[in-house]
Amino acid sequence: MTELDETAAGRTDRGAHANRRTFMRKAFFAAGATAVATMGGAGAWAALADDTTTAGASAAATPSGAPSGGPGGGAGGPGNQSVTEDFFGLTTDGKRIDDLFTIHSTGVSTAPVVTAATAFLAGLTDTQRTSTQFTVHSTEWRLWSNVDSYDRQGVSLADLTDAQKALGTALLKAALSADGLETTERIRRINQAAGEAIGNTNAFNEDAYYWTVMGTPSADEPWGFQFDGHHLVINYFVLGDQVVMSPCFWGSEPTSMEIDGETVTVCHEEVTASLAFVNSLTDAQRSVAVSSATKTNESMKAGAFSDNAVQPYEGLRADVLTAAQQKKLLAIVEAFTGRAKADAAKVRLAEVRSHLSDTYVTWAGGTADDSAFYVRVHSPVVWVEVDCQGPGPLAGAYGASQGDGPTQKHVHSVIRTPNGNDYGKELIRQHYLTSPHHR
Repeated sequence: MTELDETAAGRTDRGAHANRRTFMRKAFFAAGATAVATMGGAGAWAALADDTTTAGASAAATPSGAPSGGPGGGAGGPGNQSVTEDFFGLTTDGKRIDDLFTIHSTGVSTAPVVTAATAFLAGLTDTQRTSTQFTVHSTEWRLWSNVDSYDRQGVSLADLTDAQKALGTALLKAALSADGLETTERIRRINQAAGEAIGNTNAFNEDAYYWTVMGTPSADEPWGFQFDGHHLVINYFVLGDQVVMSPCFWGSEPTSMEIDGETVTVCHEEVTASLAFVNSLTDAQRSVAVSSATKTNESMKAGAFSDNAVQPYEGLRADVLTAAQQKKLLAIVEAFTGRAKADAAKVRLAEVRSHLSDTYVTWAGGTADDSAFYVRVHSPVVWVEVDCQGPGPLAGAYGASQGDGPTQKHVHSVIRTPNGNDYGKELIRQHYLTSPHHR
């Protein structure tokens, strides 16, 4: 299911769905509290650390691919989906690689984001805060989608006063680089302008983006936030001075638009970096990296509701690249990691670089400056996809028609942390198993 299916049908029974989601949330809080109260000690914390309590979800005996009912792609499913299995993480064969992620000092300054998140929560009304704040173990982490019609929890920008919006912006400023903040703002601006162009600002506007906070902002306990809406999802986890900013979804339709006399462009960095890399390859290298000279409409493997996707390595292994080519490959990843603050981005890129020799890249589509393409960079510690999509519901905003072939005018992209550390899950697990005050 792609964004071509984002119709009014995807919005039916929204009230019933919202009630079910509220019930799921209450059930999760109750289950977590009951587990700690009745099990006690290390057993309770181990249960929470393993993330096996998932409200409203049926536990899978073994990890599987994307939940049934939707593809493992970037469209997020037909309207709404729910988590139907316990979190396991992206793997190449259904088995996680151990000891990739540890609790350690990184030197990243997280105090500003703790302060900003605390101020944001304090600025909400009691009712807003109740609907916005979840436990750090909540399945709400995983209930995100880039589809406009998805029913989200939390508080939307439309529900905030100007002062409250400013506190939210301050939180994004504390977490993101200037490029990251600008990217979020441009995605929202284009969403608004494109909605105006097709006469549907009810569905497409700059305020249909939602905040949720998981846990309580803290200097030493795990917590995080999520900011999501159409074509924009940021998951940001913090434990001490460690940051995990994944999964993050960045996209736009169109990717460039005239707004108030200004050309607003977004998702340009990842497209440019991807083309620069593929065009640096020799013919022999390209024959391994390029799986197809044509591009299908939907190629993304690990978009929304694909937390447990199983995908073998494909394509060209980076250990055969020259130093210059490796630098160009890393530039694709850096387009994403660079959207975090400089110190967090540096730590993340160093992690990716340490596994460069076992990093793979695969490509489908053309290689000209304006070609539609799909690229995936995949290693034990990072997963990046850039996917040029066919025209979707905002096609009319740039003179296209739904059903046309994929184009750089509609881009979906995602960054993830394989082997169980999306949402900082592996760090949470280790924290609750090893911290003296949780034992």
